[in-house]
Amino acid sequence: MSTHSRTFTATAAVVFALVALGHLLRAVLGLELVVGDVAVPLWVSVVATIVTGGLSLMVWREARG
Repeated sequence: MSTHSRTFTATAAVVFALVALGHLLRAVLGLELVVGDVAVPLWVSVVATIVTGGLSLMVWREARG
């Protein structure tokens, strides 16, 4: 894998990790999220934490080799 590809995948892993952290904080702190007129339930953030955390881990492993 080229250096450019490793840099891109490492960056993607960090972005996924930050998104996972944001969802985790929302779920733990119980913050309300409203999109338009619809209140997004907390379980959506729990699922999003698992999915984006898993993606981050998989992409990080890919970047490392």
